[in-house]
Amino acid sequence: MLQRLIADFQESTGHAVRLTSLAIAAAVGLFVTTSFLCAAAFVAVLNRYGLVAACLTGAAIFFVVTLVAAMSYMARKRAIAIRAARTAETARSAVQSAFADPMLLASGLQIVRMIGIKRLIPILAVGGLALGFMVSRQAVEEQTPAE
Repeated sequence: MLQRLIADFQESTGHAVRLTSLAIAAAVGLFVTTSFLCAAAFVAVLNRYGLVAACLTGAAIFFVVTLVAAMSYMARKRAIAIRAARTAETARSAVQSAFADPMLLASGLQIVRMIGIKRLIPILAVGGLALGFMVSRQAVEEQTPAE
């Protein structure tokens, strides 16, 4: 069990490192390309209209790029918030329907009477930790794209 957990962690870490290095390489390439395009636009406007117009053109280009990046960031953040709200709502409705079942409540009361409150608290704490790990692991698996 622990060996499988460690192997899954190593595999996911390896994927994350590879994807991060590819993203960094793409970002560097995009930065160099953008730098040369901006330099070419600056020189072209400088030769035709002068220094002030060239600087204002460069500022306008970077302003537009910044606006596009900000809008995409806001859209992505909103999509993530909507997805998290849907997931939480689904989980909440499942838990509420389980706790609304009278047989489940009766069984829970019998277990509490049989074991006792003082012995049940550490068991519930360990169970809560295990449930938390299980839910976080499922959330990570849902977020990783299928290959």
